[in-house]
Amino acid sequence: MKFNLKNLSRSKYLTGTIVFIFGVFIIRLFYIQIIQHDYYQEIANSEQIKRLVVPAERGRIFALDGQNPVKLVMNETIYTVFADPKIVDEADKIEETVKAVAKEKSKENIHDLLKLSDTRYQVIATKLTRSQADEIKNKKYKGVGFQASTRRVYPEGSLAAQVLGFVNFDGLGQYGIEGALNYRLKGTDGLLQSVTDVRDVPLTIGDQNIKIPKVNGDDLVLSIDRNIQAKAEAAALHSIEKTKAEHVNIVIIDPNNGQVKAMVNYPWYDPADINNVKDASLFNNATISNQYEPGSVMKSFTIVRGIDKGYITPNTTYLNTDYVTIDDRVISNATKGKTGIITMQDVYNMSLNTGTVEIMKIFGGGVINLESRSILYDFFHDSLGFGDYTGIELSGESAGTLIGPDTGDGDAVRYSNMSFGQGLDVTLIQTAAAYAAVVNGGTYYQPTILAGKIGKTGEFLRNSTVVKRKNIVSEASSRTLKNMAITGRQTKTKEDLPGYEVGGKTGTSQMIVNGSYSNAETTGSYLGFGGNEQAKYVIMITEYGKNQPLGGLHDCLPVFTEISNWLLGYLNIKPKG
Repeated sequence: MKFNLKNLSRSKYLTGTIVFIFGVFIIRLFYIQIIQHDYYQEIANSEQIKRLVVPAERGRIFALDGQNPVKLVMNETIYTVFADPKIVDEADKIEETVKAVAKEKSKENIHDLLKLSDTRYQVIATKLTRSQADEIKNKKYKGVGFQASTRRVYPEGSLAAQVLGFVNFDGLGQYGIEGALNYRLKGTDGLLQSVTDVRDVPLTIGDQNIKIPKVNGDDLVLSIDRNIQAKAEAAALHSIEKTKAEHVNIVIIDPNNGQVKAMVNYPWYDPADINNVKDASLFNNATISNQYEPGSVMKSFTIVRGIDKGYITPNTTYLNTDYVTIDDRVISNATKGKTGIITMQDVYNMSLNTGTVEIMKIFGGGVINLESRSILYDFFHDSLGFGDYTGIELSGESAGTLIGPDTGDGDAVRYSNMSFGQGLDVTLIQTAAAYAAVVNGGTYYQPTILAGKIGKTGEFLRNSTVVKRKNIVSEASSRTLKNMAITGRQTKTKEDLPGYEVGGKTGTSQMIVNGSYSNAETTGSYLGFGGNEQAKYVIMITEYGKNQPLGGLHDCLPVFTEISNWLLGYLNIKPKG
């Protein structure tokens, strides 16, 4: 049978048409509402849901002024001025105003930028203060906008620059405390999100309306005392005038709680002007990152180990010939001519290498064997922390290098050298923290650069002291070593203030040049303490430079003396008795 539309009634035809059209609508709606639901939901959300990130404020950094926090790093709001060339209609006036207000912060070719036709955004000035931005904003120029951001400002200039570090252009802390504790300083951004109508008026509260408050970064208080830091930096500059050293590093630590009161790294830089720093190595904090052979300052640790083990006293004697042969090597004294029967106090006073090698022999019953080497290694590594990180809250710390006694390189020759400060690498912070433990009675405190933080209501919340190890030497052994250091220092200088206990040890270590030790390039160092019956501070100083023969006695000891005599007054330390 042949199908013919003419046989259909008009009503049936109309019904079929309507059913077909509704079918198309239903299929289309199914496609839009089901199959492409996520696509259209995303479009709707982009138009209806408004999101605003609320930036967190980076935490400030404080130092101490005595017992009170003072600001070292603050935040300042700065403004970028931009324009839409398609909208602006007063290019000449805009250029004149911006250059008059912003001066060197404005672009040179503002007029040209405002004439560009293929852009809607051109920066015409940067880093304006609020008052400068307001002065331009009050002109109400069409097409000119402002974008706020923050930057770090430094009320104390370059003071303790390598301790602080800086914040890069991406807002990330780098180097120093800014880098190490970026996670605490940066805070967490907040979020405001709401569903709005076509007029951007928020609709009723729903599950898509979100309000997450920002959490500002912690306001940290360093243990650095601004006055001690400033004095130490001044003393470094005084020394450079005389020695012409390329580098001076100083650490001052409180031996009774592990707090670092000053860290000096010369040459330093201006953290507010990092763009003009040509040598990126200036950003490094050499007091924690620079590994070097410490030289004779290590004799203090070898000697106190012998005292604490009961093997020697200051009056123990041996025959000094200025030379001693260990395996196939001849070890000699830097200072020669003090031959004959001498005491361990003489070894300390005259810094005789053969004396500490003799102590190593005593450890092993007359030879430098595994037992002898283990006695020194256990003390250096397990008790004093050499060859390991101190854990101080700064980025870039080095662990140093300490060869084990049961390895191929840990032989008798190496351990003989280690006893007087060669054949191992240490950092200033390691050495100062270790010495603090030796002169405070035997407690190794965790070295720290943090004194605490500022609470939400502005109060100073102090950190607790952290004891890492106790009884690394006895009280009696600590007292004996201190007396030896006082006596040794008195043979080198008479410039200490009377009535106080001040002691220390010089060090001069050869640098390796072209694969061998050089007398023409040496690092000078001094490690000492001061106080009354109790050591109140430990100071370590190093000076070095390319092709510079610098020494502990003539170059570093005067720096210690200048700082030490000042500290006794600044800390209000009472004389003995």
